[in-house]
Amino acid sequence: MKTQFLIAYDIFDGKRLTKVKRVAYSFSLGGQRSALEAPLSQSFMQLLILQLLNVTKKEDKLNIIKFLDEPILLGKAKHVAYENKGIIII
Repeated sequence: MKTQFLIAYDIFDGKRLTKVKRVAYSFSLGGQRSALEAPLSQSFMQLLILQLLNVTKKEDKLNIIKFLDEPILLGKAKHVAYENKGIIII
């Protein structure tokens, strides 16, 4: 079962930022710069956290926020439903 998460980050070093982006985008459906929407199973969440811990430092800020319900969409935004099992590749 997948749960929707918001991955938001503020990284203080350009090289680490590139690494964090690469990891975060590999688990997400997209988003806005440093805020990404990701449908994750428990095992993929653990994998994401492990990979992000390997590329971040104490001064970096990283939030992974669980959606309790469907997000509120304004304007022309559309919710992207992801029902496939397996890895997300963008």
